Formats: sequence, C-alpha cells, structure tokens
Amino acid sequence: MKRKDPPDFKALARKAAQRSALNAVRKTQRAADKAGVKLSDWEGEFLGSVAERVKTYGRAFGDPELGAPGQALSAMQNRKLKEIAAKAKGEDKPPWVVKREAQAARATRAAASGEETPPATSRKGFGRRPAKT
Repeated sequence: MKRKDPPDFKALARKAAQRSALNAVRKTQRAADKAGVKLSDWEGEFLGSVAERVKTYGRAFGDPELGAPGQALSAMQNRKLKEIAAKAKGEDKPPWVVKREAQAARATRAAASGEETPPATSRKGFGRRPAKT
C-alpha cells in the first residue's frame, strides 16, 4: 500500500493568502470601474504592480520585516488597498481618519467646556471593554 505524504500546511496557507490578496486587488479594481471613480495614475499603477508581484513572487513585498509571515501584502499595502477601496465606494475618508478626527473634536469640546480631557483610547488592556460608570 502506498503511503500519502502529509499536506504542507504552510504552503497551503501561503497559497490561500496569495489568492486572497489577488481577489482583494481585483475586487477593488472592479469596484472602482463599476462606480466610475477615476483612480489616480499612482493608484492604478499600485494595483497593477501589487497584483503582478503577488502572481510572480507569491507576495508583494521583499523585506520579511514589512509583513507577517505567510501574508501576501505588507501592512502598508493592505492599508493603501483599503483606502483605494473606500475611494471606490465613495467614502471621503478612511474609517481610521474619521475616528481620529472624532477623538480630536471630543478633546477640543472637553477643553473648551473645562472638563477633563478623555484618554486617547477608552480601552484598558488588550481586548477589555471599559468599566461602566
């Protein structure tokens, strides 16, 4: 009886990350085309080059410190991809910018009314919700 080799889970995970990244790039490009949003030359070139590098090399970044092991896109490439997707959806600003501006506005209002300025983040510890007061 012939024995089967066990599957290489790391290789399977890399292939899955590669497919996921390519699908995300294609989805963003389709969303921009469908919405009729004019992407800048840089954004169009970015989407094309990221897709090409993922197809050719399996990931779109060369320095292993820029991204997590087994991932096809670096953290900044993921962020830029989300910004382009938000632009394609018609959102003016990415959610993290809106959140930061809301926190700054709360701090300004608190300072103007003489209240104590709330902390930058309301969480205490990793993943814990703030205590109800």
